[in-house]
Amino acid sequence: MSSTTPSPRQLRRAIITGAIGGALEYYDFALYGLASALVFGQLFFPSLGPTGALLASFATYGAGFLARPFGGLFFGSLGDRKGRKLVLLLTIGLMGLATTAIGLLPTGPVGAVLLVALRLLQGFGAGAEQSGATTLMSELAPKHRRGLYAALPFMGIFAGLALATITFRILQMTLTPEEILAWGWRIPFLASVVLIAMAIWIRLKLKESPVFENLAAHHAVDHAPMRAVLTEARRPLAATILMRLSEQGSSTLYATVAIAFLTGFVAPRTGVTGLGAVGTNAVLWASLASVLTTPLFGALSDRIGRLKVYRAGALFAAAWAFPAWWMLSTGNQALAVIAIFGGFAIGANSMLGAQCAHFTELFGNRYRYSGVALSREVGALLSGGIAPLLGVFLLSRVDGGYWVMALYTLVLALATLAGTWLSVETRDRELTDLHDAIGQGADHSQRYNPLGKPAAP
Repeated sequence: MSSTTPSPRQLRRAIITGAIGGALEYYDFALYGLASALVFGQLFFPSLGPTGALLASFATYGAGFLARPFGGLFFGSLGDRKGRKLVLLLTIGLMGLATTAIGLLPTGPVGAVLLVALRLLQGFGAGAEQSGATTLMSELAPKHRRGLYAALPFMGIFAGLALATITFRILQMTLTPEEILAWGWRIPFLASVVLIAMAIWIRLKLKESPVFENLAAHHAVDHAPMRAVLTEARRPLAATILMRLSEQGSSTLYATVAIAFLTGFVAPRTGVTGLGAVGTNAVLWASLASVLTTPLFGALSDRIGRLKVYRAGALFAAAWAFPAWWMLSTGNQALAVIAIFGGFAIGANSMLGAQCAHFTELFGNRYRYSGVALSREVGALLSGGIAPLLGVFLLSRVDGGYWVMALYTLVLALATLAGTWLSVETRDRELTDLHDAIGQGADHSQRYNPLGKPAAP
């Protein structure tokens, strides 16, 4: 049984719908992260004091990551049983609804409770969004260019991050701090309704993955895919969770905690003003650059292999950790931009570029969506979810010493490097295989046809 070759139009539509979904998801999460660093503490937790309010604000940010594994469990399983398209429609609607509603919240204690509830709903919807986009794109892409194509929808992630950052910069430039706190902060959240409408309209026209259609046509759909992942795919699951730590962790640390570090610790110590805007601008430039660097690293993984690119990214993240956080601690604006740009656009996203195809190739076709979703979201919770809260807490315990964040970043990079040694090279793997890549060996000499029987040599 051979997969139906998708038309160029279908490939383009899958890229666009994945990109818009990623844009909305990261617009949501980046917007929330920036708001947590800059305004939410004052709006919802003013009685806790500056540091306490910042910790509480980042705790609500982490709540979204807490919900993501549950969303991954639910929607990943649904995607393996009912198809990729249905899940992509449901997740985009849920995320968009939650984000828009945040813009309507009252401030104060009641608003804080509702904020946590909406953040949980936002995270639940996001739990399988990226996983669905990268799984669908990998299953549609030409095998020899899968790394590039699987990374293309993730351009939307950085477009969304850039859009959120631009929106906050416009607010900072056009409104006074008092106006932003009074009503201006609501505008970016309410504006997300435009992205929701675009995403739903395009996804309604999207066709189902031919790999899933072939699986369903041969009655090989697993009706308990998540259970199969937990019982049959423990090593690839462990490998992918570890490999996620530095990629997601570095992204979150440099995009959110770095700004909180600049405004809450470096500015009071050095007396340098405007560091919040400097950090926001640095994230913006890194996000725009990542629109190019992520697919370029994906394309590089097509040429030299997924693991070589991934390990190089983890090693860079480890080597960059101490220089980057030292540069941030100086209060020098140019050095702050270099630190954030290198850690985000190169370190984190070299790993992401290889990850997009690698994770989908590791898992067997019966439970691919579930495996990718679970590994991505558990890894996100353990790294990105707790990074802001833990980062600010650690900084508060050492009086803003940069070394604690450098050490934290280094530990995440070393954990990811260990994860790459649990994995195997997956470039050129057949996605119709029902079995995991790790069980077959790095050279894939043993192939499986879509019904799970060993193919003739």
